[in-house]
Amino acid sequence: MADIQIIVALADNYVIGNKGEIPWHLSEDLKHFKAITTGHPVVMGRRTFESIGRVLPNRLNIMVSSTFDKKVDGLVVVKSLKEAIELVGDKTLMVIGGARMYEEALPLATVLHLTRIRKSVDGDTRFPDFSSYPFKLEESETFYSESCGFEYVFETWKRA
Repeated sequence: MADIQIIVALADNYVIGNKGEIPWHLSEDLKHFKAITTGHPVVMGRRTFESIGRVLPNRLNIMVSSTFDKKVDGLVVVKSLKEAIELVGDKTLMVIGGARMYEEALPLATVLHLTRIRKSVDGDTRFPDFSSYPFKLEESETFYSESCGFEYVFETWKRA
């Protein structure tokens, strides 16, 4: 079975999105995301795919949707997370959003790659509370973004 890992950037109040957009632009996080996901299959919901607007290079791109009917080169559309997991076999599957995908993947995930944005922001989409799941913080590195004016933390949580 696939090794399921989640990657997400979230604010202190667990906000991950607002009106289909990420409420901050942190280039260091985009580089971090690319470094962690390149070479691995990525799975996302339809709205996440539409917000990205393209297929991510050097990764098998899988979208979970029961309504998406367009043909997009480099994109595999499946009906469920279960189907995506079966599709990748025993590879590492990176869950990249959105909120419903995260909620469904959380009970199955072995690793959480979090970028903690050290401020609260307005938003309509949140990452689920994972405190009831048996994850243990393994790594934590704090940085300050001069261009954004806030701290952020790269964290790796592993299932205990």
